[in-house]
Amino acid sequence: MAQIVDALNGLVWSKALIYLCLGVGLYFSFAMRFLQVRHIKEMVKLLMDGGDSEKGISSFQALAVSVSGRVGTGNIAGVATAIALGGPGAVFWMWAIAFLGAGSAYVESALAQIYKIEQDGEYRGGPAYYFERGLGMKWYGITFAIATIIAMLLLPGVQSNSIAAGLDNAFGVSPAITGGGLVVVLAIIVFGGVKRIGKVAEIVVPFMAVAYILVALIIVFMNISELPRVFMLIVRSAFAADAAFGGIIGMAITWGVKRGIYSNEAGQGTGPQAAAAAEVSHPAKQGLVQAFSVYIDTLFVCSATAFMILITGTYNVENPAGGYIVENMPGVAIGPAYTQAAVESMFPGFGSAFVAISLLFFAFTTLMAYYYIGETNAAYLNVKGDKPWLLTGFRVLLLGATFYGAVKTAGLAWGLGDLGVGIMAWLNIVGIIMLRKPAFASLKDYEEQKAAGKDPVFDPKKLGIENATFWEKRVAKAKKLDK
Repeated sequence: MAQIVDALNGLVWSKALIYLCLGVGLYFSFAMRFLQVRHIKEMVKLLMDGGDSEKGISSFQALAVSVSGRVGTGNIAGVATAIALGGPGAVFWMWAIAFLGAGSAYVESALAQIYKIEQDGEYRGGPAYYFERGLGMKWYGITFAIATIIAMLLLPGVQSNSIAAGLDNAFGVSPAITGGGLVVVLAIIVFGGVKRIGKVAEIVVPFMAVAYILVALIIVFMNISELPRVFMLIVRSAFAADAAFGGIIGMAITWGVKRGIYSNEAGQGTGPQAAAAAEVSHPAKQGLVQAFSVYIDTLFVCSATAFMILITGTYNVENPAGGYIVENMPGVAIGPAYTQAAVESMFPGFGSAFVAISLLFFAFTTLMAYYYIGETNAAYLNVKGDKPWLLTGFRVLLLGATFYGAVKTAGLAWGLGDLGVGIMAWLNIVGIIMLRKPAFASLKDYEEQKAAGKDPVFDPKKLGIENATFWEKRVAKAKKLDK
């Protein structure tokens, strides 16, 4: 079974997907005139604009929920893997894909807002919804929803396993106790719905990200004289200008791009569910906010890990031909141990505990995001309200998977979950290419209204966008009140 899953993952997560993500990000960036640069100030401003409502959450809460899914164990272990297999140059390519991925993040999140609906007293939206309403392809939406639910039931075990292993190694806490505690806390949050998830995320996500980046900055400042050398090493290695790493430039590009795609998830369809729940007056507002989330994940958190590892020299770089190009950590396995060693080298006795606690927060918030993504797609399949068991069953299975992952190894679950996410990515990227025009139109409309000194308000009919019924009803209601 494991071999079959690995073979399928090799096909789904082939270089074709990497090049597709890269190419689509590049196309969207040019088509929208590099909004990720032009609107950086607007992105930051919009983070704090607006509030929540009875049916939705604030822009910042939606950002926090999506960031909680993007920022996970991969930001600690995944970056170390990219450096170990692709050398320091992999970090540069990780930055490059994050920059381009911001364009894809805008498109999918704006689409989620355009085609969202009000369902069971909450805003719902995401790829399944915009495939049906925007493309008129319900079967495509159902396929995406099923793949997503399967992936979101398998991946929690990987996160809870990381939490349990980290707490066991650092503090000797039994995995069974950790698993039980996770299930209790997670149950309290998920049964409270999206508003409770948003409230928790807006507190926990900034705290964990700022604390992690702060420790990284302290380590960098303690070694500030090394910073120019490390930065130039990253750049030189990315373009085969460094003698030591010149022979693995292909690995640097492959692992940097792959790590960036895995980490920031731009275009993969995981972020739009939270984006759709935001209470905004125009889809472009949340699209811009979600584009900024890619920067938070890769340019801030992943970079924090990379600089800690490289500036302290706590890493190995494998030679594809055998042996090592750099072996500063003999016998140390690729993964979070690199990050632990980096912090430990500066703060003896603190590194292992700090990374374990970071993993706890990163992985737990990812569990919340997995739940919400799965819940949204379960709600899509139950849009008529004739399958009330679907959401309850999903909640119970997710909590069970969380506990099981904490006490058992999660190798097969990780492979199956990866397969589900890979299928999501293929379906979503192809879909948003076909649906690009409404997303582009929303940005142009937003920019024109801003240029006229207005607070942009969305009217889909004015832009020739069909089936955006939520916004059509809002416009009609506003016109009625004006009369």
